[in-house]
Amino acid sequence: MLNLIDKIGDWNPQLLRELKGRLKFFNVAIAVAISLLLQWIVFSYQLQEFPDDNWWLEHWEHTFVTVSVIFIFTLLLGGTYLLINDLAKEETRGTLNFLRLSPQSETTILTGKLLGVPSLIYLIVLVAVPLHLWAGFSAQIAFSYILSFYAILAANCIFFYSAALLFGLLSRWFSGFQPWLGSGAVFLSLFITMVLASSDSNSLNNATVWFRLLNPWDATNYLFPNLFHVYNGSPLINWQFFYLPLGTNVIIVVGFHLLNFGLCSYGIWQAIKRCFRNPQASIISKKQSYLLVAFCQLMMWGFTLQISINNSRWDEQIWENLLLLAVYNLVLILSLIAVLSPHRQDVQDWARYRHQGVSNHKSIWQDLIWAEKSPALVAIAINLTIVTIPWLVWISFTSVFDANDGQTWLSNDLGRLKVLLAIALSISLMMIYTTIAQFILLLKTPKRSFWAIGTLSGATFLPPMILEFIGISSSNHPNVWLFSTFPWAAIQYSEVTTIFMALLADLSVLVLLNFQLRKRVRLVGESATKALLAGR
Repeated sequence: MLNLIDKIGDWNPQLLRELKGRLKFFNVAIAVAISLLLQWIVFSYQLQEFPDDNWWLEHWEHTFVTVSVIFIFTLLLGGTYLLINDLAKEETRGTLNFLRLSPQSETTILTGKLLGVPSLIYLIVLVAVPLHLWAGFSAQIAFSYILSFYAILAANCIFFYSAALLFGLLSRWFSGFQPWLGSGAVFLSLFITMVLASSDSNSLNNATVWFRLLNPWDATNYLFPNLFHVYNGSPLINWQFFYLPLGTNVIIVVGFHLLNFGLCSYGIWQAIKRCFRNPQASIISKKQSYLLVAFCQLMMWGFTLQISINNSRWDEQIWENLLLLAVYNLVLILSLIAVLSPHRQDVQDWARYRHQGVSNHKSIWQDLIWAEKSPALVAIAINLTIVTIPWLVWISFTSVFDANDGQTWLSNDLGRLKVLLAIALSISLMMIYTTIAQFILLLKTPKRSFWAIGTLSGATFLPPMILEFIGISSSNHPNVWLFSTFPWAAIQYSEVTTIFMALLADLSVLVLLNFQLRKRVRLVGESATKALLAGR
């Protein structure tokens, strides 16, 4: 045992620190007692009606499923609460700063926490594994399926625990409320996806499926169809990704889940490593934002492009999912505006750095695309381009504009032109919001981030709400809606000339704002002496 402890300490000193603080005799005894008590309760509850010779198989199946559900809730809820609570305590005591100054890498320190902080939760589950395996074998469940469940649950834990670490590092202003907020969000996510997985609906042909599959219920229901007593089978049987029938093979289903959890966890860890050493750093860099947006488009469009159960055409299905795709991308771009837009001091350092000629070997465009302290307008424009590319491909190949499906405004090239103009309107509005946010972040007022977030939120959601409240609908007053965040609602009722004029107006405002922003950045980058001599 001493040799094992020494090896753990050599491999990960932070893990040894966490285990020494938690695996004490009294704590271990309590954890083992809780696990044994839960097992006894489950076993006794299943024996309320003593099974006869023909009912034992169903009895062990119910026991296996019940213990599986307990594993999911115990690991995901208990682990996320403990991790967030541990980081909150470290921040309060000031010991988190000592960890930041440690020569150990961020990965070593936080892996030690991920493995050590929920160690008692792991112990509760490990003590119950023999009953779980025995129930599975007695219910004649294939061992490969049980191992697949363990693999998906482990990958799910890594994903949720990584998200908990990131949330704990970013939520310092919530004081002691972070653990309850984080674990409450996990519980809500588990509850909603469990309800969706237990329903008889087979609607897995939309972009929401990606977020739904970040929880273990659908995969568990696929492996063990009697989990929710859905008699028509798991919805994943009909699951497709870019029309590829993934749900027909259990190896592909499990592999896709593991790959999805792995990629998402990897992205979260990139953000964790940026924020751990420097709490003031942005969550992601500009380069990472391009990869994030491309990955999100791949996943959302992949789950949208499926053969619909009601046998509707693929282009009609995309049109039906238009609102979901638009809302997800809107939230994604607004989040990137908040994350990537640098504050006054960063822009000042960058502008002065450029002005002094230190980076003359780089073009201004290289800086605007890659440099973290440069204004985010070009980066947001690139991300909007990535979002737009799938739409342009769809518009080029769709047959919605070539057939009369009851919507005459769509059934010709004029309809295709209207959609293209609406996309251009949306892009111009997002760029205007990006410029406004950057203006606010260049001010000297305190709490600039809250002002920027509040302004963007108000500009995005208040106008449509106010217009609907006062009775100005998109059908009766389309010209007004063309200047809102959702011009899509008005293109059906607007003339092409009107849409084009609205786009010209947005572009004029955008050019004017960027001209003023360029002057402001130049002034911010001036040295204090030069500004004093110029009377500023």
